[in-house]
Amino acid sequence: MKPKNLVIVRAVRDQGLTHAEAAARFGVTRQWVHTLVTRYDAEGPAGVAPRSRAPRTHPATTPPTVRARVLDLRRELTKQGADAGPATIAWHLEHDGYRAPSTATIRRILHAEGLITPAPEKRPRSSYIRFEADLPNECWQADITHWHLASGTRVEILDFLDDHSRFLLDIRVAAAFTGPMVVTAMTELIAQYGAPTSTLTDNGLVFTTRLARFKGARGGFEKLLAAHGITQKNGRPGHPQTQGKIERFHQTLKRFLAARPLPDTTDDLQALLTEFQTWYNTRRPHRSVGRRTPHHAYTALPKATPTGPHRSEWRSRTDKVDKDGKVTLRYAGKLRHLGIGKTHAGTAVLLLIHDRNGLIAIEGVGGF
Repeated sequence: MKPKNLVIVRAVRDQGLTHAEAAARFGVTRQWVHTLVTRYDAEGPAGVAPRSRAPRTHPATTPPTVRARVLDLRRELTKQGADAGPATIAWHLEHDGYRAPSTATIRRILHAEGLITPAPEKRPRSSYIRFEADLPNECWQADITHWHLASGTRVEILDFLDDHSRFLLDIRVAAAFTGPMVVTAMTELIAQYGAPTSTLTDNGLVFTTRLARFKGARGGFEKLLAAHGITQKNGRPGHPQTQGKIERFHQTLKRFLAARPLPDTTDDLQALLTEFQTWYNTRRPHRSVGRRTPHHAYTALPKATPTGPHRSEWRSRTDKVDKDGKVTLRYAGKLRHLGIGKTHAGTAVLLLIHDRNGLIAIEGVGGF
């Protein structure tokens, strides 16, 4: 009980002060004196004790059904190997017809249940300098990662990602990818989505020969890009941060795969990758594209197109006609066997190559 409140009431009841007089004497409002006297008459001395100022109702409190759904989504998404952070949970709540609380509220709910661990030493996202293409097809990132089959066999996964929207253009598996296989995949994507303005890859030989030990002609991937006027960009050796988007994408992919039994065959793994592609593009909100799905972001704006000129390739080399009357030339990652004739077996020749066209000069003919 607050003594002053009781003194005010006794001054009115025992000393006969009016409410206005008591208010002036004790430095309070007349309304407050009236309130104290009314409470005293109704409840006695307990009525003038201090009362909590907390609101009797809490309209902003998260409803129990929403709280339960937050916890269920956290467990479900984690079990699926999907992202299960507050932003993702909020997206799923809204698409399930719930009124989603703020991400801060969702985080507090997860903390309270021990489903999230604070990481104060973790570098904040705001500290990263991000680069993003302005339009879909302005830049495609491509890379190769690996996974294992149930037998322990290591296989490779090739993927293409649109830089602007994070749209997964293609993902496929093989025992090992060769240059021609990458060219085939890129050709199919150009036919389906149109040619991009540029590509960004690492310096693997399936993408570029610029760091090859023995310098030679451009690889098949480089020739394909040149033919379409697509600008080729490669990351700095030993600096994977350049391909940061696709590196983080691989983390998402491998969480998804790790939540499922290892596949028995490459066909089984391809079925999983196709399932992943659909989920990733249409059911997974992406923080970097405003919590939209990659499919939504990819289809929301006009597509960029190549701006570079067609770049011709000129090269030459000497060789000898083999015993079968042929010379061998590598173009676009494939060996081409050119027939000269067995009568010229062992003869030195000069090969002049311009893109897909070749001219063969035979020793002693035409001044060679």
